[in-house]
Amino acid sequence: MLQLIWLRTDLRADDNTALSAAMANGPTVALFLVTPEQWRRHDDAACKVDFWLRNLACLGERLERLGVPLLIRQVPDWTGAPDVLVRVCHELRVAAVHVNDQYGVNEQRRDEAVASALLDRGVRFERHLDDALFAPGTIRTRTGGPFRVYGQFRKACLERLWQAPVGAGAAPRPQAPLGIAGDALPDRVIGFEPPSPELQARWPAGERHAQAQLARFVDERLSAYGQARDVPSEPGTSQLSPYLAAGVLSPRQCLDAALAANRGTFDGGDAGASQWIGELLWREFYRHVLCAFPRVSMGRAFRPETERLPWRHAPDELRAWQQGRTGIPLVDAAMRALLANGWMHNRLRMVTAMFLSKNLLIDWREGECWFMRHLIDGDLAQNNGGWQWCASTGTDSVPYFRLFNPVTQSQRFDPQGAFIRQWVPELAHLSDRDIHLPPASADLFAAADYPPPIVDLAQSRARALDAFRQLSAGD
Repeated sequence: MLQLIWLRTDLRADDNTALSAAMANGPTVALFLVTPEQWRRHDDAACKVDFWLRNLACLGERLERLGVPLLIRQVPDWTGAPDVLVRVCHELRVAAVHVNDQYGVNEQRRDEAVASALLDRGVRFERHLDDALFAPGTIRTRTGGPFRVYGQFRKACLERLWQAPVGAGAAPRPQAPLGIAGDALPDRVIGFEPPSPELQARWPAGERHAQAQLARFVDERLSAYGQARDVPSEPGTSQLSPYLAAGVLSPRQCLDAALAANRGTFDGGDAGASQWIGELLWREFYRHVLCAFPRVSMGRAFRPETERLPWRHAPDELRAWQQGRTGIPLVDAAMRALLANGWMHNRLRMVTAMFLSKNLLIDWREGECWFMRHLIDGDLAQNNGGWQWCASTGTDSVPYFRLFNPVTQSQRFDPQGAFIRQWVPELAHLSDRDIHLPPASADLFAAADYPPPIVDLAQSRARALDAFRQLSAGD
């Protein structure tokens, strides 16, 4: 009987759990749904949608070599998914639909609706673990609850990995032709205009490119990862997050590559490899949090008491932050790089998020939304977890009294101002000392067409600490 794999953010053939399961059970066809209204509601960036489509085109060629036709259907949003799946399964006489699980509330509700509609017509709906190393809910504390602290979660994951290693699988073997024609792939979707050719070239599509980048990172930069990962002007990070977010790479493939470079050791050995494995487990942690505490994917704080924080309505300051015009050079450089590249260095994500949520005391959800609308690697679990960590509203979040000073961060991680000079060229003439916070001279700001700081860092820090202290006092 015919099998169908419904592709979502799992755009690869190698180590694709649902694809392998489908093809092991019988002749298989693939389906991808274009849902522009749903993407808009989820604040998916235009560059991310373009990245999906470019990777889908590469995957379509790979599936064709495997003998798997790729069907494309379009509905406005996920409410139309049950009817589309039922219709395709009826037309092709499909026995089972295979999917790789997704963990947001909307994604779970969508899959439950599709599963129910298919069950009524005798079609099985098979869910598979693919986007996480462990099924959310299976890594528990000794009392049986979900972990709320990353360090404890990491320890439990490492113990599980030592007991039962998780490895990547190969692509399935080609199947005989089915005589079913695939559909033409869209090269764009209305409302999601393609980004600049420069941005597209920065993020080439396809498994081949993703795996080559993974191999280069492991061979050339993994050992130095611990020291280089915080320097935004250097290529010290893996920059694999777009490929992981779109499912062009799997977490198992990344873990296998790190283990191979670290002689099979998860913790210890090469410091860079061990630290990068820890970052993969941070990704894992936020997926488990998303599933265990659904409110975090519904615009709610993990720590309910922080909903009472007196967030400021300051649209002009928010706009200055969004456009990189705050007068704080490192923050502005980071925000401008985001607009140009669709990506931001992790250290800078923390700096800019703390500046918005603490120095400006603007609701972290404004920042979460802005990032999702511009990140090519926008990922609900990662983005929400990171913002709530920085805003001190989340699980295992930074203590409210710990607030990165963007000038100190700039001096420490961009000492010669190389990153600032690249993205804030109007300050390029300044000395290595002054470029981190230009002297308070109106003439200098006017001549450079650069704004003075929109907030006093010391005073705004005190304001944030006072807001959190009052919150604690009221509990």
